[in-house]
Amino acid sequence: MNLHTLTRRTAIAGAIVLAAGAASAQPLPNPVKLIVGYSAGGPVDQSARLLAPVLAKELGVNVIVENKAGANATLAGDAVVRAKPDGGTLWFAASPTITISPNVMKKMPFDPGKDLLPVAPVLSYYNVLVINKDLPYQKLSDLIQYAKANPHKVTYGSAGMGGSNHLSGELFADRSGTKLSHIPYKGNAPAMTDVIGGQLTMMFDIIGSARTYISGGKVRALAVTSPQRNPSLPNVPTVAESGLDGFDVGGWYGVYAPVGTPADLVDRLNKAMTAAVNQPEMKARLEDMGYELWTGAPKLLADRGTKERAMWATVTKGIEIE
Repeated sequence: MNLHTLTRRTAIAGAIVLAAGAASAQPLPNPVKLIVGYSAGGPVDQSARLLAPVLAKELGVNVIVENKAGANATLAGDAVVRAKPDGGTLWFAASPTITISPNVMKKMPFDPGKDLLPVAPVLSYYNVLVINKDLPYQKLSDLIQYAKANPHKVTYGSAGMGGSNHLSGELFADRSGTKLSHIPYKGNAPAMTDVIGGQLTMMFDIIGSARTYISGGKVRALAVTSPQRNPSLPNVPTVAESGLDGFDVGGWYGVYAPVGTPADLVDRLNKAMTAAVNQPEMKARLEDMGYELWTGAPKLLADRGTKERAMWATVTKGIEIE
């Protein structure tokens, strides 16, 4: 073999390797869409919109937030399940749709454990029980006493049937021996509006979004659902401190893609989201809002979803949503 032939074959082999590399390094569409399953203004939407511009810088493409509210956020999840698996359509999901809805919905349009590809865990959170500011209850025990004496008179709102704050209310009623009236909404934001306006007695809301209304005097916080007091609400006792031992209800956010999304894109998206959340200013902002950073490999998200679906299957026995 002469030198010319060897050089030519080497060049061809190099070109094939480069072409294969280019094929695996598939570019992301521009823009990338983060689909949120709740109405604008709620905690999931707020977090997605806060992270979107930082994520855009990490990815080098525009990132936009799109709201698809309804059906316990399964409309958003189903839209991602059916989307092209090119990394351009992602679900910024809250845990209830992944862990609770499969156990309570009669006809869920997809299987979260099989029809979605975990990309990145993002944040974890707890709720705070808030009431209308004009009500006389200063402690959780005051509210419980009234609710026991007046069955079904205490109303509470949620982000929808089967959501974490719906089941927080169900668990609260069961543990406190009270009978409450549940009013479902299409997201936390409209429910909070009605607590502020006096149409609802109370709701369990994510600490990150409720804190603004609490500090602004628009609602009164009676208790948080975490095992310990939350650093951003140090003067608010836990539900357990208030007399309901073992009350511990929280949730998380994670990013999912359609099944079939190339592994290199999943890895790129995971690293970008992890970097975005851990930027010092973003980290401080999120923690100040009451969130805890929860980042890592896609498997971390997959495993937690599987574990908590099994846990909620026991808690939600007897609850079914059309």
